Amino acid sequence: MTTDELRRFLDDHLPVFQAEWGDDPPFEARLAWQGILQSGRWVAPQWAEEHGGRGLDVVTALACSEILAEYGAPSTAGIYGVANVGPTIAQWGSEEQRSHLTGILEGTEIWCQGFSEPGTGSDLAGLQTRAVLDGDEFVIDGQKIWTSDGARADYMQLLVRTDPDAPKHKGISALLIPLDTPGVERNPITQITGDSDFAEVFFTGVRVPRSCLLGPINQGWQVTMTTLGHERSGVVTHASKVQREVEELVESLSFANTGQELSPELCDELVQRYVEGRVVGVLGQRSLESIKATGQPGAEQSIIKLEWSLFGQRLARTRLALGGVDAIAGDDGDLVHGYLQARSSTIAGGTTEVMKNILAQRVLGLPA
Repeated sequence: MTTDELRRFLDDHLPVFQAEWGDDPPFEARLAWQGILQSGRWVAPQWAEEHGGRGLDVVTALACSEILAEYGAPSTAGIYGVANVGPTIAQWGSEEQRSHLTGILEGTEIWCQGFSEPGTGSDLAGLQTRAVLDGDEFVIDGQKIWTSDGARADYMQLLVRTDPDAPKHKGISALLIPLDTPGVERNPITQITGDSDFAEVFFTGVRVPRSCLLGPINQGWQVTMTTLGHERSGVVTHASKVQREVEELVESLSFANTGQELSPELCDELVQRYVEGRVVGVLGQRSLESIKATGQPGAEQSIIKLEWSLFGQRLARTRLALGGVDAIAGDDGDLVHGYLQARSSTIAGGTTEVMKNILAQRVLGLPA
């Protein structure tokens, strides 16, 4: 069976990697692990074989993700290329553009998405970055912000407005551009955690060949929906992760050994987190059943995304409360970092407000 093959692969390779890098490897080490994982074509087993995957159905691919989590394998370093940009290139790209897929899987090419802009946030259709066709080149001017992995990426899937007179969702094109192109300037953004996972990116007279166009000109919105569809379809894996995290938290509490006693209020809070985690897990199972039956994750996908975002913040708050005064004072850096990091979960992958609109309009059928 495929899953047995993955377990044998991990048994052979993961202990050697962990012996060298430990349980919390840095980004460069996770890139190395990605190369090891792809040597067995396990980075994106749901991709077609001709693109470097195994051609697995989505249910089996999710089972593989569960096994990786069970083994404590490092997360994929070039996640945005693997999860979002790569599948979009596979669907819309030319043969030349698809040549990037190997590098995306092996971790030799890091990709980011140039979507959000100052003043527009999650309103992607409101973008103002422009690309003017000058002969066989596009000339790009504008700015992107909150670009995940923007400071370390080699390439970007960039959304630009190529027809300024078209309606809001029209006249948009997608370009694949190298970020070492003259005229591109990147500034890391320091977050409240002290990390710099995001960047603001400026484009001043940037010239790229027309061959960088991904999909038809002025039809970038359709290309974008492909990217966002892959981004949001990954939330099914979040459901089991949520349930696993809260169960591990409960199991880790050994008050008999520490002598720690929980207040009634904190006991209630912990029980609430446990119930919420189990509910999200059930939603994940229902979504998985929908995928098995129809090939689509169903309405549960949007509900999971919404609840995962909110639950992540609540769970981080509970962890901090369990840590007591020492954690709040900052003596436990991991707890504090996790709490601060969780503040971004209601923005990542689409804001909570956007998800509520999606649920209202597409699931409940309410008027726009």
